Parts: sequence; C-alpha cells; structure tokens
Amino acid sequence: MILIKTTALKTGVQTAWMKWEGLFDRITRLRSKRVLSYGICKLVVRPFHGQSIRSDSGQWLHAGDWIGELHLDNGQVLELSRSLGPDRAALKTARLLKQSLRQIREAMDQVPELAEVKALTGITLLHRGLTHGLGFEQHQLKAGWFRLLTTIYLRFLLRMLHPAGQKRVKHSAPKLVPQMLLMTRQAFMERYRRESPLYNVV
Repeated sequence: MILIKTTALKTGVQTAWMKWEGLFDRITRLRSKRVLSYGICKLVVRPFHGQSIRSDSGQWLHAGDWIGELHLDNGQVLELSRSLGPDRAALKTARLLKQSLRQIREAMDQVPELAEVKALTGITLLHRGLTHGLGFEQHQLKAGWFRLLTTIYLRFLLRMLHPAGQKRVKHSAPKLVPQMLLMTRQAFMERYRRESPLYNVV
C-alpha cells in the first residue's frame, strides 16, 4: 500500500511538472529567436549571456553571440524511463541524442536561423555518462546564484524523471554538479559531417 501511494504521488508530481514545462516552453519560445525540435532534442536559438568562454580550439564565445542551446525533451525521457527502466532508458536516450545531433548538423546547412549560430551549448548533471563521446567540451559554471539555482533545478528534475533519481541524488550529490557543454560550430560541423563514420551509426 505504501509503495502504491508513493508511486501514485510521484506520477502525480511528474504530470504536474510536465504541465509546468509546457508553460515554460511557451515562455522560452517568446524570449528566443526560434525553438526547433530534432528528435529527442529541442534547440533554442538565442544570444549567449554570461562571461566570455574560450574553447579548446582557441575560439571565443562572447555575450551577444548566437548559440544553439540544447535541451532534452523531458516528456520523451520520462516515457522511456517508464517503459524501459533506468538502464535501458539511459542507453536509448544516448542513442537518440546522437541521432538528434546528426539531424541538427544537416539543418545547419538548410535553416536560415542557424546560419549565425557560433556554438552549441547545454547545461547538464549527466556529463559523466550521457554526453560521453559526443564531442562536447566541459566548462565549470562560475560560482554564484545561477549555478546554485541550476544545481537545485537539475537535481530536482533528476529525482522526478529518473526511476532511481531519489537514490542517485542522495548518494552521489557531490558528483552531480552542473557543467556547461560547449562545441563550436566548426568542431560540430566537422565531427558530424555526412561522410563521418559517426554519422552513419544507428
């Protein structure tokens, strides 16, 4: 009975959270140049805010430069977690993320709003696993209110969407520190070009 009540409560919270995300998505669309969907990813085209960042190749990203900010579609992630379980869902999400990046690579040559995008970025707690092998650099967020709020938000999201999220946050909190992911346009285009072996991975 306790298990049933706990499961029902978590499902209710997940449903409420996804409704909030729907509202937040509409607000994001109003505040961005465009929001595009590619498979399991949403790409928010907007100006970069914050301190300048130097990529590993030496290219700088400054405030005001156009970026493509990557967001996982949490609705799809939640459905995968419910239907496949945590381990299989994680593997499936990683494969779908690669497919989305290939789609974005193709769109870079076709979609006018992406012509001025200088880099792809994202913020995640799962930089140790989910993004492994995708080619992103990792940069620490500057200490301050933004990093604090981002940490709280992403840990809460992990608790809600991951079947074992509560346990994972409890036992691995020191490792669950948000990182900014960065890949310059040039690096992205070269890594995911059509003739690349990675492009043809299924």
